[in-house]
Amino acid sequence: MSHGAGEAGLALVVLAAGRARRYGGCKPLAPVGPHGEAVIDLVASDALDAGFDTIVLVLGPSTGPAIRYHVEHTWPSAVDVHFAVQPSPRGTVDAVLSASDHVGDTPYGVGNADDIYGREACALLAGHLRAHGDLNALVGYRLADAVIGFSPVTRGICRVGDDGRLLGVDERRQVTATPDGGFVAGDGREPSTLSPDARVSMNLWGFTPGFHKMLHAAMDAATDASEESEVLLPEVVAQSLTSSSFAVLPAGGRCIGVTHPDDLSLVQEELNRQVAAGERPAGLWTSLG
Repeated sequence: MSHGAGEAGLALVVLAAGRARRYGGCKPLAPVGPHGEAVIDLVASDALDAGFDTIVLVLGPSTGPAIRYHVEHTWPSAVDVHFAVQPSPRGTVDAVLSASDHVGDTPYGVGNADDIYGREACALLAGHLRAHGDLNALVGYRLADAVIGFSPVTRGICRVGDDGRLLGVDERRQVTATPDGGFVAGDGREPSTLSPDARVSMNLWGFTPGFHKMLHAAMDAATDASEESEVLLPEVVAQSLTSSSFAVLPAGGRCIGVTHPDDLSLVQEELNRQVAAGERPAGLWTSLG
């Protein structure tokens, strides 16, 4: 198990420094797998199975020690994992930049530590970064595949051009599934009804070295960034769309996130269903032989 700086193939930067106010615990370590595996175990195993070589975990001071202990004591030694620290909660742009020493000047992926993206979506992103490393990417899920249960959530609805490029992301709040398979947003905005087939962002990104420089510039410009003034990836992406391009990669499969404590049993049920249906291996780290 590697812990040093430097490049080692295609990296997925996993943002695990969040404080999980709504969940009330350390979401990356929530035991959701069929054998009690943690969320972060599934995220990393899926990514390696899908073609990523390296996992870079961005940790915060409060939950970071527990996550690092878990990784060092339960992950196979063959996993190439690096740790980066985000000392203060200055937003997701700062979190990604905390991993700069490990991604160098190569394309890389970014995802959350509390969303299980699945192998299919990770393979889509890894394949894009290897073939089109000069084009940023956002993996877009069907809305119906990115909501679990009936608790309201916030989802970013992608506006996609005819050429498959991202035009913008509209944040919709209080998004709830209806019994007939549809979705409504209770944020007072129109349209209040959302298509189950709408593409949504679950913050699974592919960034070029050029965009990494833009992230640096955005953070430098936010000189007053503090706990009250976070610099967030979706906002910087939105501001960049006049000068940079993002391909929207349409994912199959589900993205299962842990937002509320009640989600835990729903996530466990869905993962058990995927294993029973042959959509997911029963064990982890299958790519390591």
